Amino acid sequence: MDKKVINPGYYDKSVHVSGRMWIVAALLVMLAVPVVIGLENQAAPDWMVVLRGLLAVAPIYWTVCAIEVFTFAPMIGAGGTYIGFVTGNLTGIKIPAALNAMEGAKVKPGTKEGEIISTISIATSSIVTTLIVVVGVLLFTQLKPFLNAPELRPAFNMILPALFGGLGVVYISKAWKVAVTPLVFVAALIIFAPNIVAFAGSMLVPVAALVAIAAARIMYNLGWLGGKETAEGK
Repeated sequence: MDKKVINPGYYDKSVHVSGRMWIVAALLVMLAVPVVIGLENQAAPDWMVVLRGLLAVAPIYWTVCAIEVFTFAPMIGAGGTYIGFVTGNLTGIKIPAALNAMEGAKVKPGTKEGEIISTISIATSSIVTTLIVVVGVLLFTQLKPFLNAPELRPAFNMILPALFGGLGVVYISKAWKVAVTPLVFVAALIIFAPNIVAFAGSMLVPVAALVAIAAARIMYNLGWLGGKETAEGK
């Protein structure tokens, strides 16, 4: 019985081809919404005002986007990266979902198994999020008094801290020496440079990741993580 030989690189190639197609399609759809609204109402923005606004905020978003790609892509793989960047909210939902799923499956980021688990978890979280949004839109009138209740406002304000706090305990306990450096760095920025944090707060996560990588490299070279000096001592 003949067995069909599958090219090992077929999966990677198909992911990149379909991922690029969906990225371009999503971008066209996003741009089509304001274009269609403008054509329908025969209205257009003041392009000089738009340009001045872009010059103020676009460089920050471009920088954050580039850093996020280099930070998150090795963690979640190609498939998860394409899905995550198309559906959005990587920091708040997609990355925690992927890390939690890989932790539960006992696979490591950067491996083929980790990429598959990450892609499935990010796709599932995207579907669940979309369904929740649809239900929320349909039931918005009935849910509005409940969601606006004063008793729930403190809870909504603590959703992200609670989410990342739970994940942080797990990962910080695994490599606390590496985790201390970015924590101290970000805490120092918040205390001594609050204006910088208020202006470029979205960059703290990728910058802290780079600080952690640099600190890990230094600690490894010093032998604090079982690195060069430890190996040479043996």
